Amino acid sequence: MTYEQTLEFLYSQTPAFHNVGAAAYKPGLENTERLMSALGNPHKKFSTIHIAGTNGKGSISHCLAACLQTAGYKTGLYTSPHLVDFGERIRINGQKIDRQYVIDFVKNNKNLLKQIKPSFFEFAMAMAFCRFADKKIEIAVIETGLGGRLDSTNIISPILSVITNIALDHTEFLGNTFEKIAVEKAGIIKYKTPVVVGEAIEQTSNVFVEKAKEQSAPLFFTQDKYEIRNPKFLPNSKMSFQLFPDKHNELCFEYVSGLSGLFQMKNLATVFNSIDVINKFSKFNISADAVSQGLANVCELTGLQGRWQTISENPKIIIDTGHNAAGIAEVVRQIKTEQFDVLHIVFGMSADKDSAAVLALLPKNANYYFTQAKSQRALSAEKLCEQAAAYGLTGKAFPYVFDAVTAAKKAATENDLIFVGGSNFVVGEVLQFIII
Repeated sequence: MTYEQTLEFLYSQTPAFHNVGAAAYKPGLENTERLMSALGNPHKKFSTIHIAGTNGKGSISHCLAACLQTAGYKTGLYTSPHLVDFGERIRINGQKIDRQYVIDFVKNNKNLLKQIKPSFFEFAMAMAFCRFADKKIEIAVIETGLGGRLDSTNIISPILSVITNIALDHTEFLGNTFEKIAVEKAGIIKYKTPVVVGEAIEQTSNVFVEKAKEQSAPLFFTQDKYEIRNPKFLPNSKMSFQLFPDKHNELCFEYVSGLSGLFQMKNLATVFNSIDVINKFSKFNISADAVSQGLANVCELTGLQGRWQTISENPKIIIDTGHNAAGIAEVVRQIKTEQFDVLHIVFGMSADKDSAAVLALLPKNANYYFTQAKSQRALSAEKLCEQAAAYGLTGKAFPYVFDAVTAAKKAATENDLIFVGGSNFVVGEVLQFIII
């Protein structure tokens, strides 16, 4: 089979959450443990860092991986979902998994696939761990898929657990309160393993404190110590900023990040906190120079895309993968920092997201181009357009992302801003036709 045929086979044999949503969700580790045992438990052959949280997982995972590989460590990175190509999920020192390996892995494990019937995420994770072990990596940064406690990645024994933040998302699986979601995310906290919490609120702090105490795990709240101030947006989607390692001390350090956006300030503070903990509690050492270079070149080093990314100028077109209320709130805050004559927003959502909460946040003084990605989970453009009207958002519906972006470009002048987002799938499709 070709690479494309292999992926089609994999999608047909395993339920994929990014395609079908809830039907693909398999909580619990029993299936995963059977799968990994049959493959020789490759996840036990290298060190890991485990990342959970509602938003910011991808940015923090890629930043840590960039710093580790800049420090000279052979570094694996497992994230999800992918935006354009499946290989984005599995990287070693920034390079996507070899397509022939994907073909061979699926071919060689067809019987296992049929016997255990893993989800798409479980099988992809198993593939990643096998590849990491085969290539003898030293450390891997592993992002949870959904939740933490029952997520299939929770079979690892990391040197560090990181919980980015808690917001209301996937409430049908994780619970409909901050406390319930925090309990699920806190499930990645392991015995005597240090844990970094990026952002905690009143409803979640005690959840993390109690779980860390129960597991005798050293706990570090980023917001108690680290702060990032004075962001300045630079060309090529980069951002300079000042790091204050002690919020109560005016001593600061200047850095440049390959990721821009006000919402990255909390993520970057969590990265610095995590690196300090790694240096203190593990055999790995990431120098200040490696941190500086790694953060400045994170996108080039890891292939990360879709985080407040400028893909065109005149008119300026920015894409971002924020897709829940908390993420969109940050996007709207960032849009307000931009200079433009007219704002055009190309927007699509998944049907299983809280569209009402998101639409209520979007600016009314914009021209909207409602659309839908080529995904079974996509909310129809017509329905989204109808819902948006109730929130004072005016625009037209386009059944294809390409048509929506084309219409926005045709309507915009060189001093306008076009923002495209609302869904990973919408952003992924834009990246597919980025040369337009």
